[in-house]
Amino acid sequence: MQFRYYEVINLFELINIEEIMFDNNYEFTCVDRFLNYVKYDTQSDEESTTFPSDPKQLELSKDLVIELKEIGLEDAHMDENGYVLATLPGNTDKDVPVIGFISHVDTSPAVSGKDVKPQILKNYQGGDITLLNGKVIDADNNPELKDMIGFDIITTDGTTLLGADDKAGIDEIMDAMNYLVKHPDVKHGTIKICFTPDEEVGRGAEKFDVEKFGAKYAYTIDGGTRGEIETETFSADAVNITFIGKNVHPGYAKGKMINSLKLASYFMELLPKDRLSPETTEGREGYVHCTSINGNEEKTILKFIIRDFIDEKLVEF
Repeated sequence: MQFRYYEVINLFELINIEEIMFDNNYEFTCVDRFLNYVKYDTQSDEESTTFPSDPKQLELSKDLVIELKEIGLEDAHMDENGYVLATLPGNTDKDVPVIGFISHVDTSPAVSGKDVKPQILKNYQGGDITLLNGKVIDADNNPELKDMIGFDIITTDGTTLLGADDKAGIDEIMDAMNYLVKHPDVKHGTIKICFTPDEEVGRGAEKFDVEKFGAKYAYTIDGGTRGEIETETFSADAVNITFIGKNVHPGYAKGKMINSLKLASYFMELLPKDRLSPETTEGREGYVHCTSINGNEEKTILKFIIRDFIDEKLVEF
């Protein structure tokens, strides 16, 4: 059976993962694993100064270590920074480079990842999908749905993220490792595994030890469509701009008040309308993207992410 993962599509009944989890004779499928992973609240926190940004991510990471060992990756462990590392030894006499597979345990801080209720839409036949909370996934604005005809789609009830980014990636790596361990006739070189925290807040590689990981080449299993391989990625940075105003009682404010909210709004209006934003760029074009505004008359903070395929252009932004 083939499955595709969507963040917020949801119509049908959840299979009873609790029952099969406690059946020692039951062999987990990739679907079972995924439904188990999304039950963990691993939402990262962009306001945090700790690493990981929220320690609840480590609950899934600890259990992933146990699962890797059960599969047969005996050196599986979590390091002092919350990275899960493991090795599948090679079983070939050929001299091949060590490769790595990486995915992240955290989910976006923008939408709740708590109390996720995954469900399965059987044999999707196209068209719009109405969520249980009344929202609609518009097929016209989600063209990838046309490739899902005949698939079963795992969804949520529309009130939370599903967490497919990137628990689907973890699932795929686990399933691949399980297959290779159980099919030693499939020859391969040494494979390194890493599950990172805090990718969603831009800190997933912050404490990643490349030399310790030990792979010549590595692949991030995260998003995209079936069969798609991306051979390059953008560089990204965060920019916070603080506007300081002068707050005076509005009854006596003439000629004195400086409203930081208005300053921030004026700045936003100065940004180009026809370029340099996600909604006006494509391909290898860079952009400046405002993700939040928070403040009052006295102090307002704008938060941006900036992206480009050429590092030097980040400075230009």
